[in-house]
Amino acid sequence: MDRAQQLSEFLKARRSHLRPEDVGAGNFGGQRRVPGLRREELALLAGVSVDYYTRLEQGRARNVSPDILDAIAGALRLDADERAHLHNLARPASARERPSRPQQVGPEMRQALAALDSVPAYIIGRRLDILAWNELARTLIADFPAFPAAERNMARLVFLDDASKGLYPDWETKARDTVSNLRFDAGRHPDDPQLATLVGELSLASTDFRRLWADHTVRGKTRGRKRFAHPQLGELALDYVAMRAPDDPDMTMMIYSAPPGSEAATTLQLLASLTASPVPNAVDLQTESTP
Repeated sequence: MDRAQQLSEFLKARRSHLRPEDVGAGNFGGQRRVPGLRREELALLAGVSVDYYTRLEQGRARNVSPDILDAIAGALRLDADERAHLHNLARPASARERPSRPQQVGPEMRQALAALDSVPAYIIGRRLDILAWNELARTLIADFPAFPAAERNMARLVFLDDASKGLYPDWETKARDTVSNLRFDAGRHPDDPQLATLVGELSLASTDFRRLWADHTVRGKTRGRKRFAHPQLGELALDYVAMRAPDDPDMTMMIYSAPPGSEAATTLQLLASLTASPVPNAVDLQTESTP
């Protein structure tokens, strides 16, 4: 994945989403042939020359200072995740983070995951690879062991597994969030060849992925709410929170829960009773590492 091209496409996409009235620039006039702000308007708001901003948007600027990036981020009204993405893409190759050793879930994370026996939880790594899970996550989200290790990936599940559209009543929202998370990872590791391969495969196989990827929406994994449709228990809405591993910023534990006493909490208890068995927790069965 070409970093300069990603930077160019991201800036163009964010600029196209802004209107003069969004940034308090009602004096920007003239007939508009394309949506969004013009380059000269964005450059004026950021306090940089039109030529400099044009070179940056075309991927021809080098060693852009953090102050200029912050000024452009402010003009584009970027949120914290989008701002971080902009800085990641603009950093020189020598300064960017690269995936080093294969990812392995440490014993402490596995122990914590196994202890969460009343709520669905799984651990996700680079490229949205699913590294480990507990039994409730396996029952609610997907039968992870049934997939080859190389295909245990959230983006693959959402866009290539037909069951996902039945699992998520708000599939479009789930798909958009998934692509936004993958974009965020791409900003952190724009030179990752395996990520480029994954994006290429998904782009060829899914028109929905191509559409959402082209939007350049960026979002880190944080917290929110997801609706699920269980074939036996019906729909339930669960809150989720992302907890990053202390020794690996590219590894996150996703935990789903429900408010005590809520209908969703009761459904979770029923789901836990359905999955209770003497079989070892699924987290103990996933031993492959991800490069």
